[in-house]
Amino acid sequence: MNDQVTTLGHSAGYGISQEERHKVLRNTYWLLALSMIPTVLGAWIGVATGITQSLRGGVGLIVFLGGAFAFMFAIEKTKRSAAGVPVLLAFTFFMGLMLSRLIGMVLGFKNGTDLIMTAFAGTAGVFVVMASLASVIKRDLSGMGKWLMVGALVLMVGGIINVFVGSTVGMMVISMLAIGIFSAYMLYDLKQILDGGETNYISATLALYLDIFNVFQSLLALLGIMGGERE
Repeated sequence: MNDQVTTLGHSAGYGISQEERHKVLRNTYWLLALSMIPTVLGAWIGVATGITQSLRGGVGLIVFLGGAFAFMFAIEKTKRSAAGVPVLLAFTFFMGLMLSRLIGMVLGFKNGTDLIMTAFAGTAGVFVVMASLASVIKRDLSGMGKWLMVGALVLMVGGIINVFVGSTVGMMVISMLAIGIFSAYMLYDLKQILDGGETNYISATLALYLDIFNVFQSLLALLGIMGGERE
């Protein structure tokens, strides 16, 4: 998705038991795994039909941001109801569709399949490392939130500008920064769950899904730019 924007406490302080925290984490992991199915389905449909190929420049930006923020608003409103999970899964299908343009471009390279698998493996590796760190770090990381938000906003502004500038170097810089920022966000979001700062598994899943999506997308874009082999 080269022309789309990469964005979008103390243990005792929250009063949440260890058992409840583990339940939230377990439900989050299950829903996160489930969310990958509509994402892959959306990406496959997008590549097979070419439905997103016309979403370039400002049009693609409006569709992506408008759709993503509308879905996130709907998820926030329904996260405590029976509609929360279906709305989240619909969002992940939409994100898969939006990802299909980048995947289609990468598949145009001779080594496109290898690049996608490398990006997938790299993202999985980042997740494992961040999950391991979150489980061993005892320090409260809640203060990271405001700095990460600032970083994400700067990244979003840079991404919007680059949509219209179309700089390959700019895309590389944005992708590298996004990998760093959203990897840190992954650690932050996992620590929030483990410390009891996030008690709704739908909200937790949304946060981690966005972290994973942005790391994968940015890593794939970077690999495509630096390692894509023309036919």
